[in-house]
Amino acid sequence: MSSAQIEIQLIASLVAIACAIPGTFLVLRKMAMISDAISHSILPGIVIGFFITHDLNSPILILLAALTGIITVILVEYIQKTGLVKEDTAIGLVFPALFSIGVILIAKNANDVHLDVDAVLLGELAFAPFDRLMISGVDVGPKSLWIIGSILLITVSLLFAFFKELKVSTFDKGLAASLGFSPAIIHYGLMSVSSITTVGAFDAVGAILVVALMIAPAATAYLLTTDLKKMLGLAIGFGMFSAIAGYWVAHWLDASIAGSITTVLGLLFFLVYLFAPSKGVIAVLYKEKQQRIEVSLLTFLLHLKNHNEEVERHVNHLNEHINWQKVRSKTVLELALKNNMIIINDSIVSLTEKGDEFTSLAIDYIITNEDSQIEGMKDDFFLFRG
Repeated sequence: MSSAQIEIQLIASLVAIACAIPGTFLVLRKMAMISDAISHSILPGIVIGFFITHDLNSPILILLAALTGIITVILVEYIQKTGLVKEDTAIGLVFPALFSIGVILIAKNANDVHLDVDAVLLGELAFAPFDRLMISGVDVGPKSLWIIGSILLITVSLLFAFFKELKVSTFDKGLAASLGFSPAIIHYGLMSVSSITTVGAFDAVGAILVVALMIAPAATAYLLTTDLKKMLGLAIGFGMFSAIAGYWVAHWLDASIAGSITTVLGLLFFLVYLFAPSKGVIAVLYKEKQQRIEVSLLTFLLHLKNHNEEVERHVNHLNEHINWQKVRSKTVLELALKNNMIIINDSIVSLTEKGDEFTSLAIDYIITNEDSQIEGMKDDFFLFRG
């Protein structure tokens, strides 16, 4: 493996980590698409910064681009608070306008600047190792590596310093205000970090990959855990894995690195979306199937509790009178027997003591909707887990 390959993977991994941290909080705050808005609307900030300094390497560009990102958030929130449009509509109004202003400024005043799909939307990590940082004539590595590394160091420092405030303001703004710190300051601090991270990664990876690395790892982690620290760890892990795996996919296919990383992120999310233990599609379908069976079981037990006549409690009654198919009847009987809810003597079904108690508790829960009535059932039955 060449040094350039190592540097590309290192830059991609650092970008993934730097994006995953603010991205996790954006996903939890239901502000995922604001990252897309920021990643496009920073363009006029970059252009104006270049007009002022005439230096693409000036830190003024990063500051003005970050400021433009914050202005984007302010404009989106202002439009949303009017109540005339929703947040997604406000985002759709603001960022195309700002992005277009940047494009017009370039077209009118900087025709010699090359603005293409690779430079603005996709980025090209393959070129990052060739843009070197020289200090006193000494090559200290790719410029992107130092920029995103510095941003990551600041982001991690702020995360450790303000983790409690971020956590509380994300889940309960009222509690945050009552504890003495302003949710608005935390909010705009998070938006500032998101903007600076976007600007830092923009040159190396482009807008599309910035959005993908901010949202996809966090969204994937969200399907696997409800613990904030674990979610941050998983988001970082998914981002790094996708960055490295995406690079080798691109190497194998001779394709865009940014596009390949984004594709790996999408596939990873899709797999977790299908197979996540509690929130995955398969798990949800299984739970719904079990709940339908358990509803049928409860229906049958209520029938037994309300009827003492043997004809009403005969096994064949399931098919003849309740009008169930044989497969469904067999499933319900097996579930009831397995849980010691019924006994069968000479094809006559009777409630056991446990079955009678279970049915009574279920009736109380249906009437009162108090969870205390069904605590003992939650471990065994999906139906009562909420």
